[in-house]
Amino acid sequence: MLHDLVDLGRYPIDRPDSWAYEQMIRDLRRELDQDGCAVLNGFVHEDGLGHLRREADAVAPKAHRSFNRTNAYFTKDDPRFGIGHPVRRFYDRSNAFVPADNFGKTGPLRRIYEYPGFMPFIRTALNAPEDRFFRYDDPLADVIINVVEEGQGFPWHFDTNNYTVTLAIQNGETGGAFEYAPNLRSAEDENFKGVTAVLDGGMAGVRRLELQPGDLQIFKGRYSLHRVAPVEGARKRYVGIFSFVEAEGMCGGVERTRQLYGRVLPHHYEREGTRKDQLLD
Repeated sequence: MLHDLVDLGRYPIDRPDSWAYEQMIRDLRRELDQDGCAVLNGFVHEDGLGHLRREADAVAPKAHRSFNRTNAYFTKDDPRFGIGHPVRRFYDRSNAFVPADNFGKTGPLRRIYEYPGFMPFIRTALNAPEDRFFRYDDPLADVIINVVEEGQGFPWHFDTNNYTVTLAIQNGETGGAFEYAPNLRSAEDENFKGVTAVLDGGMAGVRRLELQPGDLQIFKGRYSLHRVAPVEGARKRYVGIFSFVEAEGMCGGVERTRQLYGRVLPHHYEREGTRKDQLLD
């Protein structure tokens, strides 16, 4: 059970047959239908946050820190596209991720991810069919923590997995706002024109969130361009990330995995080229 971590009174993911669960699902679906994002404020209670912060502090030194230039798709430059095309626009990225193999089954973050009622809850909220909703089959990326230090952020990008569920664990002293352009592309259309407009500074339709520690966010990050503003102050920003996908066995690409985690496993080479859509990354 998750009573020591999650506010199950407010968010009864352990009681899927209850009226309160049904009402919660209705509320979440309405938010997700509107703009591909829903937030459960205070999903983890204060005592649970203590456990998560201690775990984050312990594993933060194991984060892979990278400072490079990336486009929104984490792909290499492609001269087949013209100058100014989104694929050819590269931005400074400074960030750090603690890979998934640092989180044991008894730790608080993986306990939430692997709790038997958690995946069905997320799937139901997204109104996704069972045969198109799976845990991310990536041994370095299914459960991770994003560590953001002073001056660091994340430029505009799309996620490689279909659905991302994030848990705010600790905020920086200032900064770190989350901005996103909902449903900017689809599995059938990259919508390079719309991406270009946002990269050019167009903020029409862009949403801004100030998540607080304990908040759980359900986000369709594969289709929504998004970024994290730089963090200021000495305190690190910790965000736990749980990933789900539409195709069984989906795994991160070799190039992107190496960028984000600093290493690649045989599993990534075995799964290279098995994506179910034709989107970049």
